Amino acid sequence: MAFSHQTRKQAIQQMKAEQLDLLIIGGGITGAGVALQASAAGMKTGLIDMQDFAEGTSSRSTKLVHGGLRYLKTFDVEVVADTVQERAVVQGVAPHIPKPQPMLLPIYDEPGATFNMFSVKVAMDLYDRLANVTDPRYTNYLLQKEEVLEREPQLQKENLLGGGVYLDYKNNDARLVIENIKRAAQDGAQIASHVKAETILHNDQGKVNGVRAKDLLTGETFDIQARLVINTSGPWSDFVRDLDKREDTPEQMRPTKGVHLVVDAKKLSVPQPTYFDTGDQDGRMIFVIPRENKTYFGTTDTDYHGDYDHPTVTKEDVDYLLEIVNRRYPGVGLTIQDIEASWAGLRPLIASNGGSDYNGGNNGSLSDQSFEKVIDVVSKYQRKEASRWDVEDVLSNLESTLSENESNPSAVSRGSSLETAKDGLITLAGGKLTDYRKMAEGAVKLVRDRLADEFDQTYTLIDSKRYPVSGGEIDPANVEEELDKIAQIGIEKGLSKNDATYLADLYGSNTQKVYALMDELEAAPGLSLKETLSLHYALEEEMTLRPIDFFWRRTNHLLFMRDALDDIKQPVIDEMARYYQWSDEEKKHQMKELEAAIAQSDLADLK
Repeated sequence: MAFSHQTRKQAIQQMKAEQLDLLIIGGGITGAGVALQASAAGMKTGLIDMQDFAEGTSSRSTKLVHGGLRYLKTFDVEVVADTVQERAVVQGVAPHIPKPQPMLLPIYDEPGATFNMFSVKVAMDLYDRLANVTDPRYTNYLLQKEEVLEREPQLQKENLLGGGVYLDYKNNDARLVIENIKRAAQDGAQIASHVKAETILHNDQGKVNGVRAKDLLTGETFDIQARLVINTSGPWSDFVRDLDKREDTPEQMRPTKGVHLVVDAKKLSVPQPTYFDTGDQDGRMIFVIPRENKTYFGTTDTDYHGDYDHPTVTKEDVDYLLEIVNRRYPGVGLTIQDIEASWAGLRPLIASNGGSDYNGGNNGSLSDQSFEKVIDVVSKYQRKEASRWDVEDVLSNLESTLSENESNPSAVSRGSSLETAKDGLITLAGGKLTDYRKMAEGAVKLVRDRLADEFDQTYTLIDSKRYPVSGGEIDPANVEEELDKIAQIGIEKGLSKNDATYLADLYGSNTQKVYALMDELEAAPGLSLKETLSLHYALEEEMTLRPIDFFWRRTNHLLFMRDALDDIKQPVIDEMARYYQWSDEEKKHQMKELEAAIAQSDLADLK
């Protein structure tokens, strides 16, 4: 089925005409997950977002389906177990998106270090057991100092003890969102981007029964009636709750800003993702990750009080990351002029929860006695001298001080919150990208129960652990082989191996639909056939309305293919103008908007 600008018009008309069972406000990863599960259960589902899908937060992550190894520093085993188990579920329902990519963790002998060589091995062994990592290609191992430097000769040698290698997964965050959205639309959900909720509506009994919304493309204001409304707007959760004039709700969110910078791999060469302490004894760690002939690094973690719609990278952000990376790679000498692209995003953290953030949070300090007990029992367990129950008994009785560190934004919890206001508005907030399916499952169960209790509507939920997203209908146990077969079909139709592989990796089982476009399309002026196919698929099947949607969230051109972007931006706009029949004035407007986004990513103002 198509999922295009025409679909958007139809969805708006449908939402205006009938009462929904569930209206979702927010089209990031959380709202997308809720939409998939609700629509698959047969609920009349609608979703609106005031921007493009994933534009606000879910395209601005570290782009990992992260396992949370550093939680084991404070032996927060439950968090790690939940995270790695859920990561396996995400890989199963979207096998073409998360890809295994072992992580290197250099260990330095310095004050405040997260791990030493002994504790990192204990942590990695426990991590592998929790994640059920048994494939010898991905089980953890230690490296001596010389072996670490052989892999990454640019790394800081001083105080380097060695390193550990453990399994992690790279991710395409925006693709994960759009594939959930497309599956929801395929199952009947009415979905429209660039539609903003302006007022929460109530019935005569004072219960929420919809929203007044505005189509930001046409200026039309209209009502959407829905039995239930759920707020999944991430950092904007408090803003949406403020639209509910019947409720006086306290602020819930404490968003923090994370920044990532991209350089050419020739300037900073790393063979695999690398994760290390900042060296500032601040309890935080930094990622350095190779991707598509580039290397990106981050992240910062600072309280944010600015414009939520347009978080920006500041000079302080750049200086902070460059100082750390240049210290850990002392011969590289990166400057701001080396930065090819960047992004800033907000994390939807909940202020009231104690706990640890993936990037430096502290669940509390263990006493020396408790720490020694844990090391002892885990060591015995590895020697088969203690049972799993012995380990769990020690872990459940740790002496620690748990409290939120108000001065440290990194200590704010990545936990989620599912709340229902007195007038019925549901808010699902917080959480990590890795947990999106599990969060959505809890919310949809609540929706199911309320629809049954309050409206006598009965629905049977799907098993969302086994329900693939759009493009995910391939065997998760044989991803590489299946994608190779899909790529081979493209090669047989005349594409180069590189182009066919690129398309297969991006679209998974949907690649056949992309190939089908070859029967009716030729390469557009200034574009390769691969680029033309990708663009038209994005227009016809992924509700791509603007060039920036294509260059950032449907593909990674803006972030990781910056050196090719200048050559194809005008041809893409020309082709989109032909498709949408834009006027010359509209073409100029779209180019101006794209150029502004590129300049912001380029850090043009700072340079």
